[in-house]
Amino acid sequence: MAEALFRDMVRERADYEVSSAGVAAAPGMPASKHSAALLKARGIDLDNFKSRMLDRQILEQATHVFAMSSHHMAAIADEFPAHSDKVYLVSEFVAEDALRGRDLSDPFGQGRSAYEQTLRDLEIILPSLLAYIDQTWKENDG
Repeated sequence: MAEALFRDMVRERADYEVSSAGVAAAPGMPASKHSAALLKARGIDLDNFKSRMLDRQILEQATHVFAMSSHHMAAIADEFPAHSDKVYLVSEFVAEDALRGRDLSDPFGQGRSAYEQTLRDLEIILPSLLAYIDQTWKENDG
């Protein structure tokens, strides 16, 4: 959901390339039915989405990596310490106190309401990521 929402936010911007990968993903899996249905209602199509595992090549190409939880951040730092300086918690920059610095729960395997909550949180959080990148990375010419 995070990848698709962020990709949609920057769809008119050629200066962004968005992708996602999991620290414990089963490669080649489609998006969950709840993710697909919720995003389809917002005009975002996940029909071609396939999961993939995070690897060194992905990290070498990335300028920023946003992890959904502190556990994911720790796993990335442990496995790929040379890239830990570009890893941030997805909620790190959000203005809303109730969300800032909080882990987002992975709704995988849960009911639709868990996916709806994660989607609501992401819709609040992701604009702050875009603002952070635009204000820091883009101004400094990457």
